[in-house]
Amino acid sequence: MRRCGPTSALTIFVAYAPTSSCKEEEVEAFYMDLEFYREDHAFYKIIIGDFNAKVGSRRTSEELQIGTHGLQWNDQGERLSELIIATKTIHGNSQFQKPSSLRWTWESPGGVHRNGSK
Repeated sequence: MRRCGPTSALTIFVAYAPTSSCKEEEVEAFYMDLEFYREDHAFYKIIIGDFNAKVGSRRTSEELQIGTHGLQWNDQGERLSELIIATKTIHGNSQFQKPSSLRWTWESPGGVHRNGSK
């Protein structure tokens, strides 16, 4: 991708958020770092990774960046949605409806427990 000017055209960030068992200070530090690095690295930015978040469907008209095809919310999903709304980015996983067999990001042996965020 080419762009005129001194700014790179595309930057891709890969991020792994602290787990839910970490202290709140660690989670806040992660999101502060993410916002810092996101600010002015490139014209287009893609942030991908494991945020340990379950982002449900859009709940209010202010949540336009969050799609209508999420399943449920958890605390990490709430924090991620704050970042999404504040930075005017898009949560891609909730924008498109998927078959139920593709909604799970983790499944226990035997399929008894599933962790779905899509």
